[in-house]
Amino acid sequence: MLPWRPSFPKRLWRAWRPASMSAGQAGSGEKLRTSRIPWVKPVGWPTGIVVHNSLSRDRRPLLLARPKTATWYSCGPTVYDHTHLGHACTYMRFDIIRRIMMHIFGINVVMAMVITDIDDKIIKRSQELGITPNTLTKKFEEDFKENMKKLRVLPPSMYFRVTDHIPAILDFVKQLLQKGNAYVTTHGDVYFDVSSIGQRYGRFREGLPNCTSPDGEAAHGKHSAPDFALWKASRPGEPAWEAPWGAGRPGWHIECSAISSMAFGGQLDLHSGGEDLAFPHHENEVAQSEAFHGTSQWCNYFLHTGHLRLQGSEEKMSKSLKNYITVKDFLEKHSPTEFRMFCLQSKYRNQMEFGPESMKAARGVLRLISNFRDRANAYISGIQTAAAFAEVPLWERLNKTEDEVKTVLANDFNTPEAMEIIIRLVHDTNVVLQPHVEGMSGSRSPAVVAAVLAFVERILENFGLQVSDSGDVSASDSSAVLDSLVTFRGAVRELALAREAKMSGVREEAESLLLLRKRLLQACDNTRDELASVGVQIKDYGDRSTWKIVDPHLQHT
Repeated sequence: MLPWRPSFPKRLWRAWRPASMSAGQAGSGEKLRTSRIPWVKPVGWPTGIVVHNSLSRDRRPLLLARPKTATWYSCGPTVYDHTHLGHACTYMRFDIIRRIMMHIFGINVVMAMVITDIDDKIIKRSQELGITPNTLTKKFEEDFKENMKKLRVLPPSMYFRVTDHIPAILDFVKQLLQKGNAYVTTHGDVYFDVSSIGQRYGRFREGLPNCTSPDGEAAHGKHSAPDFALWKASRPGEPAWEAPWGAGRPGWHIECSAISSMAFGGQLDLHSGGEDLAFPHHENEVAQSEAFHGTSQWCNYFLHTGHLRLQGSEEKMSKSLKNYITVKDFLEKHSPTEFRMFCLQSKYRNQMEFGPESMKAARGVLRLISNFRDRANAYISGIQTAAAFAEVPLWERLNKTEDEVKTVLANDFNTPEAMEIIIRLVHDTNVVLQPHVEGMSGSRSPAVVAAVLAFVERILENFGLQVSDSGDVSASDSSAVLDSLVTFRGAVRELALAREAKMSGVREEAESLLLLRKRLLQACDNTRDELASVGVQIKDYGDRSTWKIVDPHLQHT
């Protein structure tokens, strides 16, 4: 098959000609040249946030092309298997950053995400299962979205499937060929010619942890090792789409560039992904996008998260290593709130270790906050009393805390330090809310306590933590609650009837009264414990009690 020849001047033909037409395949053995490409500070709206920009490899002020609006492209999943915690950790951490930008800095974040539903792994997996790639990807796309919903990860503003946008990808490849940045091989593959962009390749090759060598694609007519596939020629039994240069399917990197360009045009504020995507994936995205748009800086900021690994392991959690935990399995033992708190306790760029100790620490913080909320609400409503305290210092501490939290979040979204500041405020407020000694009296200060409580709840909700008492109780849980209450009523009624029968005879002795009291209190305790098992927490304050809906996972740890 003769390679497809684009319609552009003959002087450019040599830049893209197929390997079969090059004399000796010049350059096929040349080494990848890398250089420090200077980052250009964009002109735009100042957010007040400083981020670690992987492009510049240091911290830079975040400037947006449009006032109070950020365009953000996030690499999405390749849907061929169940979502695991390694994936979830990346999306959770970027969800926290997105919420901080929206709720604390007032930025309208417009996020696009591509679902990769055609890929080598998808084809291999579908063949193993004896189903079509389309059947496979539909199943696991829904699995991914459902898991993100359970984890309270906000959906992107725009979802795109690769197979729904093949025409846009074809146009992108065609224009790169016409510009002289790509070439067609005799096999019908299309490769990006890295040498065509001179010294502008190598932004992520140095300076990022765990960067690997070029993608290692088989050299079917490649001019040089760094060149990467834009289009893969069709093979028997594999999905394929018609193209001017021959039927096939998109390469991995081209789909992100083509679809993000379709969504946002030639300029992008933010791009994100796990640190393993920096090279070669993001490197190749930048190369082809800047060539396509004729710009020297297609995206202004790249954010990369550290890997998640199992406790005691040095390897990242991944399907290929079979050292992963699915989101479904995780949620059978833990809550989404626990996982979010776990993610908040580490800087997003750091690697994280998942295990019993890290989850215990997350639960400990959640219990501390839950107990503070109970105590504060009891004090505000008058159920719990406390000794009189000076309000002014607590008001001042609250104002200082609000400023400090915003300051550390503006410093590359430093959530662990923000949580430490919040916990110190909780501790100081707990100190003044200690139940007062019998006989002490004084004025109450519910307003300042309510203000502290409102701030703590608001900032945690801004992080995506569910701290309100409006948790859902399923139909089965509701039945369990009703059963518990009916059983309790029966026990009390039985004791009351027995008491009435005894009163008709001789005077009841003290031992009988004590036994009756003990049995009644035991019935109350049993009901409390049964309700706790389905997420209804009862707390006693002297002769008064309160109840609230809570996460059952936190009740037994």
